[in-house]
Amino acid sequence: MAQNFDAFVVFAEMRTGSNLLEANLNLFDGISCLGEAFNPHFIGYPNKTELLDISREARDSDPAALLDRVRGAEGLAGFRYFHDHDPRILAPLLDDPRIAKIVLTRNPIDSYVSWKIAQKTDQWKLTNVSRRKDAKATFDKADFEAHLEALQSFQIRLLNGLQTRGQTAFYVAYEDVQDLGVMNGLARWLGCDTPLESFDHNLKRQNPAPISDKVENFAEMEQALARLDRFDLSRTPNFEPRRGAAVPGYVAAGTAPLLYMPIKGGPEEAVCDWLAGLGGDLRRDFNQKSLRQWLRRNSGHRRFTVLRHPLARAHHVFCQRILSKGPQSFGRIRRVLTNRHDLPIPEDWPDPAYDATTHRAAFGGFLEFIRANLAGQTNLRIDPHWASQSGILQGMGDLCLPDMVLREGEIAEGLARLAAQVGLEAPAPRAAAPDGPIALDEIYDADLEALARAAYPRDYLMLGFGNWR
Repeated sequence: MAQNFDAFVVFAEMRTGSNLLEANLNLFDGISCLGEAFNPHFIGYPNKTELLDISREARDSDPAALLDRVRGAEGLAGFRYFHDHDPRILAPLLDDPRIAKIVLTRNPIDSYVSWKIAQKTDQWKLTNVSRRKDAKATFDKADFEAHLEALQSFQIRLLNGLQTRGQTAFYVAYEDVQDLGVMNGLARWLGCDTPLESFDHNLKRQNPAPISDKVENFAEMEQALARLDRFDLSRTPNFEPRRGAAVPGYVAAGTAPLLYMPIKGGPEEAVCDWLAGLGGDLRRDFNQKSLRQWLRRNSGHRRFTVLRHPLARAHHVFCQRILSKGPQSFGRIRRVLTNRHDLPIPEDWPDPAYDATTHRAAFGGFLEFIRANLAGQTNLRIDPHWASQSGILQGMGDLCLPDMVLREGEIAEGLARLAAQVGLEAPAPRAAAPDGPIALDEIYDADLEALARAAYPRDYLMLGFGNWR
């Protein structure tokens, strides 16, 4: 057989047909599936003490050694891997493009019911129909939702892991496992040039009856499933690219174990002034290495960030970065907003003719631009100054999350608590300077609030913001 791969893995779950898929794969010349090689409770199969001359104890000490044995086995060898198997081996599996990925899926309610029946009967495989044990599953809503969450989370992790590594998988549905054409196609993809004429093994499907006949509280199950949002209709779409932690922007107090993780567009200047008031020179320009060193040196440290209301934050950014022509302004974006998005921004600034009515129209246009920009509908970058705060917080989590997330309106009390936690009595922070040339107060109305909600639906929902006023 052609050596397309060095090994393979079947990503599956309990009661998805993985035993049958393994049996089918083992029918092909040169292909061998070795069971659940990295199941933490056994090695390969429940009655085995070793696999490829590696004991369970040796595998647990060094899982990579067993993976190397699988790679070097005669022919093409592989194994089944479930979401609760040894997590240490998942990254090496995904990292290696020479390991073929097969993803086996099944309707989660079918796998759940089959799992519950197997738990009752203690019959996990069926080779003789006459010995089949009969039972009905009892549906439990909370139990099923936990089951579903585990399956879906793992599938998302797999998908993202393959995408970021530029790999793809061979997907097999439960119903495909006994489809000779699909199995021959899978074998051909793995490098086997000799197709099967038919299946010849003893495994049988255990519960072929309709699901209504297999669940004792079927009506209750129907009602519970009807309340689940199967198609995720209640989701808030998010088209922002994933972003990492903006470590170079982090600020540490000079003499106190406090680390500020700013969100652009927030009250950065006021918070940094407060940190400086604690004493010592502020520490800036972190990278990931120096940040980890600071975290290790400062035992008992506290990390924090400050949220600003989405509407107020957008207005601040508009005034400071778009309307102004200062050194920190975005001149090129300003020109695009003026020429292509028709924002009534004066060519020369400051402009005595610029009034509240014009400011209201220009800022409203900026909010409409943000909505389109975050939805991926413009050719301009999604700048951190107006990226969603929920997305920025998510990016922080790639390295370390803040201990405390404050809101600008609670900043005095929140910073005082932080200082007390590290044994300091801190000065009161100064209020952030009002945005000019025209304050948000002067132009605020329900329409602007609606534009902000349309631009930042996730921030309003996930971070619990109400109306600005």
